[in-house]
Amino acid sequence: MDQFLKKEGKYQYIETNEGGEVLLLLHGLFGALSNFHSLIDAFKDEYNVVVPILPIFEIPFKELNLDALVSWIEEFCEYKQFDKYHILGNSLGGHLAILYTLKNKEYIKSIVLTGSSGLFEDSLGNTFPPRGNYEFVKTKTESTFYDPSVATKELVDEVYDIVNDRDKTLNIIATARSAIKNNLEDKLGSITCPTLLIWGMNDTITPPFVGEKFKELINNAELHFLDQCGHAAMMERPTEFNQILKKFLSSI
Repeated sequence: MDQFLKKEGKYQYIETNEGGEVLLLLHGLFGALSNFHSLIDAFKDEYNVVVPILPIFEIPFKELNLDALVSWIEEFCEYKQFDKYHILGNSLGGHLAILYTLKNKEYIKSIVLTGSSGLFEDSLGNTFPPRGNYEFVKTKTESTFYDPSVATKELVDEVYDIVNDRDKTLNIIATARSAIKNNLEDKLGSITCPTLLIWGMNDTITPPFVGEKFKELINNAELHFLDQCGHAAMMERPTEFNQILKKFLSSI
């Protein structure tokens, strides 16, 4: 994916097909560009797949919340001069996608949510991973998936590096607290664009009932469950995920 990585001013992002129909991907709290590898590969030619690296670790701790991240996404899309586009978010990225859509309905062709926060989530549990405890971080990262082997050493190392950096840890906590306080239940009814929900049946962070609640609250939302799948469906069941997404996008 390095061939698609761009750095322009304060923005670092992947863009696969400049000028094409935009599919904007928003990663989660501990997300990385690698989380969307299979999705990018499947859609990079047909769509302009764009994945901005969210400035969770760049925004000062005291200024960091979901509103600040949504404002940053607005600035990025304005900078790129995107017009009408699809937006997809996993976990925290789904939460941000919803907030962004509510503020910018005129730009959104469709919204896709997978394991989204905004109603209920247990992303950090009762204990934040202690610094220096690699096995704890490894176990916690593996619990994101139905199949723990999906949590590669590279992925575990990324999370471990974050929780061992004091400043990054503070920003993670600030973002997580802002997400928990920002419940969307009374706002979801105003989403009018086509909406796709793809959920893991074995998601322990945003369990299946969360996906069902999103479907209940969003008008005409389409919900698909993937069996033997945890919180990051696009990583754990990429073939099925991409098939569902491709059919949905083709229908719009």
